Formats: sequence, C-alpha cells, structure tokens
Amino acid sequence: MIRSMTGFGKAVAQLPGKKLTIEIKSLNSKGLDLNMRLPSSHREMEVEIRDQLANGVLRGKTDIGFFVELTGADDAQAINSEVVKGYVRQLNTIARELGLESDLLSLAMRMPDAMKGEAKELLDEEKEVVRNTVAEALKSFNEFRLREGAHLEDDLTNNIQTIRDLLAEVPKYEEERVVNTRERIRKALEALEAKVDESRFEQELIFYLEKYDVNEEKVRLAGHLDHFLESLDAEGVHGRKLGFISQEIGREINTLGSKANHVEMQKLVVGMKEELEKIKEQVLNVL
Repeated sequence: MIRSMTGFGKAVAQLPGKKLTIEIKSLNSKGLDLNMRLPSSHREMEVEIRDQLANGVLRGKTDIGFFVELTGADDAQAINSEVVKGYVRQLNTIARELGLESDLLSLAMRMPDAMKGEAKELLDEEKEVVRNTVAEALKSFNEFRLREGAHLEDDLTNNIQTIRDLLAEVPKYEEERVVNTRERIRKALEALEAKVDESRFEQELIFYLEKYDVNEEKVRLAGHLDHFLESLDAEGVHGRKLGFISQEIGREINTLGSKANHVEMQKLVVGMKEELEKIKEQVLNVL
C-alpha cells in the first residue's frame, strides 16, 4: 500500500515538573527536508533525534515542533534579581530625565540576562522518554500517511482504469480508419486523373498503413498500466517509480495520438491525456 507524503503526527509525554509535546507535519518534496529547532535544554540530543526522524519520515518537507512546558514551581527559571534591579535603577533615571512614565519592571525583565540560564544535563530517564515520544509521534504521523495513501491509491487506480477503458475503445475505429484512408488516397488519385495499377496501389497502401499501425503502442501501453498497478501494491517507497512509469505511459499515449489519423481516436487520446495529468499530480504526493 502506498503512503502519502503529506502527514501529521503528535505525541505528548508528562515528565516530573514538565510536559513534552512533539508534532510532525510534512508536505511533498523531492527529498527529505527536516526543519527542527530544539529548546536549549534538549540541544544535546539534536543529532540523535534528527537521525530518528529521518529514518521514519524518509521524504518530504517536514516541520517538527518540539515544545517543553514547565509545570512545576521548582523547575521555574530563576530571576537574576541583581541584574533586574540594576536595569530598573538605570531605566528610572532615564525616565525622570525624559519625563516619561512606564512599567519599568516589565521593561527590565525583557533585557538580556534578566533570567538565570543554568544549563542542566538531561538524565538518562528523560532522554529515553524523549526517544519514546518521538517514536510515538512518528507512529501517529505514518498512520496518517497510510490513511491519506489509501485515498490516493483509490484515485490512481480509477485513473488507470479510465485509461484502460479508453484504450479498449481504440480497436472499434481501426477498420474504419483503414477504409477512410483508402478512400482518401483513391479520391486524390482520381482527382489527378492518374492511371492506377491496382496491385501496386494495394501494395503501397499496405506500406502506408503500416506506418500508422498502433498495435505495438496498445500492447506497451497496456503493459505500463499493469506495471503501474503492480507497483501500487509493492512494498517500499513508490513515488519516484510511479513517476517514471507515468512518463512511459505518456510516451505511448503521445505516439498513439500521432498515429491515430482519425477524429474519434484522437478524442480517446485526449481523454487518456486528461487522466494522465491527474495521475502525475497525484504521484507528486506519493512517498
């Protein structure tokens, strides 16, 4: 079963004094593009988390939200009181000189080093919780991709079946095409009042019609349609392979159109091209 490149997954874990939330969102992309910023408290795990995500996401433009919310008073970040007092005194002096009134404490708290930044090394237990939460978010994310992939697979299967149905209509016009071609050439010769050797005429007509024979194109196109459906059921990453098969389908449809030489057959070819364009758009979102 195929998976969509579009996905969303979320996992939440509760730690002593803090809440950890991880969100994964992705859109289609030619390769893997991970966009993640960790809080300073978990920066030491960045390489490990990136590797874990890369192995689970595989492809797509992916944004990772990594949020740590403190829930315990003991874990609240300490205020650097002496620095804040110094800021307030300086701001108070400037305010008096300019005749301004303002919330000096609020301004002071926004100044550099107002909060004590004491880096704490992560405990092994917390690191394991982070790994498990990332894994849980990836599981949710890939389940979403599978659900979206099922919808994509239904659409692609229907598109392929429509092309197959249109291809099945081609033979009904082939005999008519031969008759029309014969009559058109004969009328052209009659207009020239040329003397025609019937056996030579039939021979040349056969050579001419061979150039417009579409049996090979029909067989190859049917084979590519089968290959496309087989690839949908295969294991692994499908997007690029389905893209290549779509190109081969398009090549046979174009050749069929160039050889059609018949209005109704050209209409069938146009219908096939419309379905193929839908397939190409959908395949861009297949993992």
